[in-house]
Amino acid sequence: MDGDVEIGKGKKGRRAYGFDDIAIVPSRRTRDASDIDISWQIGAHSFKIPMLASAMDGVVDPKMAIALGKLGGLAVLNLEGLQTRYKNTSEAYKKIADLTKEDATRGLQEIYKEPVKPELIKERIKEIKDGGVVAAASLTPQKVEDLYPMALEAGLDVLIIQGTVVSAEHVSTTVKPLDLNSFISDIDIPVIVGGCCSYSTSLHLMRTGAFGVLVGVGPGAACTTRQVLGLGVPQATAIADAAAARTRHLDETGKYVQVIADGGMRTGGDIAKAIACGADAVMIGSPLARTKEAPGKGFHWGMATFHPELPRGTRVQTGIAGSLKDILLGPARENDGTLNLFGALRTSMATCGYENIKAFQKAELMVAPALRTEGKLLQQAQGVGMG
Repeated sequence: MDGDVEIGKGKKGRRAYGFDDIAIVPSRRTRDASDIDISWQIGAHSFKIPMLASAMDGVVDPKMAIALGKLGGLAVLNLEGLQTRYKNTSEAYKKIADLTKEDATRGLQEIYKEPVKPELIKERIKEIKDGGVVAAASLTPQKVEDLYPMALEAGLDVLIIQGTVVSAEHVSTTVKPLDLNSFISDIDIPVIVGGCCSYSTSLHLMRTGAFGVLVGVGPGAACTTRQVLGLGVPQATAIADAAAARTRHLDETGKYVQVIADGGMRTGGDIAKAIACGADAVMIGSPLARTKEAPGKGFHWGMATFHPELPRGTRVQTGIAGSLKDILLGPARENDGTLNLFGALRTSMATCGYENIKAFQKAELMVAPALRTEGKLLQQAQGVGMG
């Protein structure tokens, strides 16, 4: 293929780019930030903020889901996590926060040995629904058929089928794999599937009838998949490839599938770049783990951290930086881009002259690896701002 780099005589590969490698180019027009529309929609559900909170136990519990929903976002509850293993989760969260760095993975494996209780699935979904917000939840492909009926009965609005990598064609000689095509066609609520990180996988997932695809394999702050398994594609390239698949699928079927950038975004600038690469919305975890409302007490861990045989995540300490509103909508009291994330997105779009998300996806991009360091010597030397 054109643009391939020779890795060796027998192997070529594409060059790929992450958020730090690219920059958004301002256009000839600017707009007032108050005129910018950053709203997002999945199925019949509309949201003021184009974001989902990751289905991670350190990020989302029912209280967090309600708080985020009232601010205009969508939180995803992990139906195979602490919330459905323990009636009272306080002690489990405290144990996780108290684990030493050396004992964290083994300790998490021990805590997550407690089995999932179907009655708690109903209870947690009902709690979110009683809070007056949209209820979204995540299941792995292996558990969907066993557990989703309880969630639907309780009023689930959006289902996310999520794994490290989810394909439309899982092959197994030992178990009957989930048939995404028939499952999605038989369910009455929007289904989002992922993760994926290539054009072909994105396209095949879109063809299952999914309302959205999660794009990202290994970029999250707590994820170690890239080191453990050697898998992944830097997010800017992965999102752009998925967006190209979306265009082809739209041409073929007339159906628009949402591309959701999942992981690797720490600042408002990262989120703006994800949208400019072609994402319709973003899924974030570690920025929300830093909120006062997050259940993880300043800690964050991935969905595969506690895998009994091959953990692909770690527990990281995020600390607490502010309220959920501060992180998402400001005001920011720090200058490093980690607060007022969606105020930053709105300002980026206004500065570049794009009135809504779909328009911003057409923004010009440049490969610009020096963007973060150019002229920033004093900040770097003093450890402030972009240092």
